[in-house]
Amino acid sequence: MAPPSPLVIATQALNRLVKEESYYHKELASQEKRIKKLEDDIASNSPDLDSNAEYILKQEKKALEETKAVFEPLRKRIAAAIDKLEEQIAIAESAGNAPAEELKKAKEALGAAQKVLEQKEEKPKEEEGKGGDKEEL
Repeated sequence: MAPPSPLVIATQALNRLVKEESYYHKELASQEKRIKKLEDDIASNSPDLDSNAEYILKQEKKALEETKAVFEPLRKRIAAAIDKLEEQIAIAESAGNAPAEELKKAKEALGAAQKVLEQKEEKPKEEEGKGGDKEEL
């Protein structure tokens, strides 16, 4: 079996980074939900509240900030992977030796990754506004 071409490797790397980014967004939503529930429980003095709920809340907020910190370096890695894939597509097209299916998959991955980057550039501004409100409470 022949080893995968540089085009296939670059495509798979970009797909992996995009998937990783989506998982971090799911994790972020999950953490925010846990924090909100914990804050609500603390505010209402819920009977099933743990005695160290304040500490748990602090730890959850710390984990949330750590998750948020992952996004900027990850976006940079996605942008670098996009550049590399664009380069590999250009090489494959100029050489004319890449299978059409590989080129198609590469272009689809490229389009999906660019869309993800565009969407994520808008979201941090919204999230910053939300994060600032939580800090003031």
